[in-house]
Amino acid sequence: MRLFGIMALVLVLDQAVKSWIVHHFSLYESVVVIPGLFNLTFLTNTGAAFGMLAGQPSRERQLFFVGVALVALAAIVVMHRRLADQSRWFTVALGLIGGGALGNLVDRVRYGAVVDFLDFYFRGHHWPAFNVADSAITVGVGLFLVTSFVVEKNRKKFPG
Repeated sequence: MRLFGIMALVLVLDQAVKSWIVHHFSLYESVVVIPGLFNLTFLTNTGAAFGMLAGQPSRERQLFFVGVALVALAAIVVMHRRLADQSRWFTVALGLIGGGALGNLVDRVRYGAVVDFLDFYFRGHHWPAFNVADSAITVGVGLFLVTSFVVEKNRKKFPG
């Protein structure tokens, strides 16, 4: 149940912040938070990470992304069943990834695109805008990799 609790927490947080952005900003509106570094900017992304596939036909693109998200969520549940007993950090990592995937899936179904708003930049170089769900996925993947490394290292030290 912890896996689904973490996923739900990420989903609720992600959707709450996105709802606030959608209701308080106009599309493309930007507010400087830290001059020269960070803005809140309401953008939408019909593609994948960094806008990949954004130019593809709408219906096929949406079906593809919904299908990928559902397969990923099923894989997360299967992986959790296999890995949860090795470290609780696998549960946290998979919960973050799953919650982020759900957050962006809800956007695709609800808006036809993912709502992005975290806009970091430095001296004219912009990182592609992202959101809470994207952050959860990134942190979850990093945590999963670190946990995998630690578990494998311990397995080699203490075989059996």
